[in-house]
Amino acid sequence: MSQPLLLNLRDLACGFHAQRVVQGLNLHLNQGDIGCLLGPSGCGKTTTLRAIAGFEAVLEGEIQLAGEVISSPGFTLAPEKRRIGMVFQDYALFPHLSVAQNIAFGIRQHPDQARITAELLELVKLGALGNRYPHELSGGQQQRVALARALAPEPRLLLLDEPFSNLDGELRRRLSHEVRDILKARGTSAILVTHDQEEAFAVSDHIGVFHEGRLQQWDTPYNLYHEPLTPFVASFIGQGYFIRGQLLSPDSVQTELGLIRGNRAYTWPIGSAVDVLLRPDDIVYAPDSPLKALIVGKTFLGAATLYRLQLPTGSQLESIFPSHADHLPGHQVGIRVAADHLVVFPVPGSVAAQLNLGESGVRRYSTTT
Repeated sequence: MSQPLLLNLRDLACGFHAQRVVQGLNLHLNQGDIGCLLGPSGCGKTTTLRAIAGFEAVLEGEIQLAGEVISSPGFTLAPEKRRIGMVFQDYALFPHLSVAQNIAFGIRQHPDQARITAELLELVKLGALGNRYPHELSGGQQQRVALARALAPEPRLLLLDEPFSNLDGELRRRLSHEVRDILKARGTSAILVTHDQEEAFAVSDHIGVFHEGRLQQWDTPYNLYHEPLTPFVASFIGQGYFIRGQLLSPDSVQTELGLIRGNRAYTWPIGSAVDVLLRPDDIVYAPDSPLKALIVGKTFLGAATLYRLQLPTGSQLESIFPSHADHLPGHQVGIRVAADHLVVFPVPGSVAAQLNLGESGVRRYSTTT
């Protein structure tokens, strides 16, 4: 049974000083879900977060929270009246207050302040550190204090602005999982802003990929990786690259890696030029394969090695080999396609693209042997 709708952005345009940074934005978040705004710097994700918080005006469209319009052109409900919590990139803890006092800051008049503070201290695993001060804590502990402080007033929605950016890699990975567990334990809905895909995947139920002020896709992490709707999402999420192919029949594409047959028919014209999305795990090491590639680079990853390969045509791709299959740059190796499905887009300017039949048309394929 689906949860009720909490946050709804409808045809939203927002920016700074009447200059549009984000436009045509539509997305929604259900109660109890964790969403993420993901994209490169300058794509509009932080502007969107600030508009949800009430820090930026809406130029077009509207923002609804629990069915109430909180922002529209000419109207902005004050941030303090939105019941929206915020966790900032720099934590913004009060240095002269203890951990417990920081957490209780927003509920000082609440009759159950002591109980709520104690519960949150335990929830964020700082039960024994309530009397310490921020400078006595590690970065990860400070972040948990900031999270507990934002949760104390029981906000309808929690916003997190690059919350792990000041932490090192291993701590970021561990804390991102902890934050998801904490939010789920409280049933708190949240929106996270980040440029880190691993972070987004670890925390979020739904992710919105932004590019140049427009939302490309709002979907689950699985669908973003396996069923991207645009070439930008396909190349931005994961380690994706394209090889050129040609539609030979309604259900087959010829590429330099061989013939790829689909499990459904296309509506694109026969002969259309298409780009086929591949990822490193789609190309596997196969010593006996007649298809050979030249190793032009490698990165040892421990349990596996990422190889950069060049095909006889000059096209380059990447592949994950088992780490015991150790080869040097300049060596020829056998490879084969081992994708359970592939994603295809029409080449810009092709007949299929001009007919608008393809950019959002994800197609699945199985490879022939």
